[in-house]
Amino acid sequence: MTASDEESPLERAVGRVGDRWALLVVHALLGGAKRFGELQQAVPGIAPNVLSQRLKGLERDGVLVARPYSTRPPRFAYELTASGQELAGALRLLAQWGSAEGGSEGLHHEACGTAMEARWWCPTCARTVDDDEADDADGGELRFV
Repeated sequence: MTASDEESPLERAVGRVGDRWALLVVHALLGGAKRFGELQQAVPGIAPNVLSQRLKGLERDGVLVARPYSTRPPRFAYELTASGQELAGALRLLAQWGSAEGGSEGLHHEACGTAMEARWWCPTCARTVDDDEADDADGGELRFV
């Protein structure tokens, strides 16, 4: 595989969780472990076979883990791995973007009620980084090192 044929980080991420149902399942699990029936209630409209497929795929990709709570019949509780928990920020960004498209205001700071904005943070410099400071060596596209 040549450098131009390599899968980008975004392609890898979308390959793991880039489907509507998978993202909604991850969102439902952000609050903690849930059983199959609880997930069906938390993700309205998902068919049982689709939920089962998404759970198996997310487990295979290391996003969640299935922990048995009954052996006869086999039943599982599903919870996010550390990797799955890291999706919380991405889901917040998607929800914020969706709220703007839908006419709502999105997330607000509980203390003062101001609409919140996402910012990039540099842990080395301990400060936020504006768009004009970001590395745009690839013509303004996202660049992953």
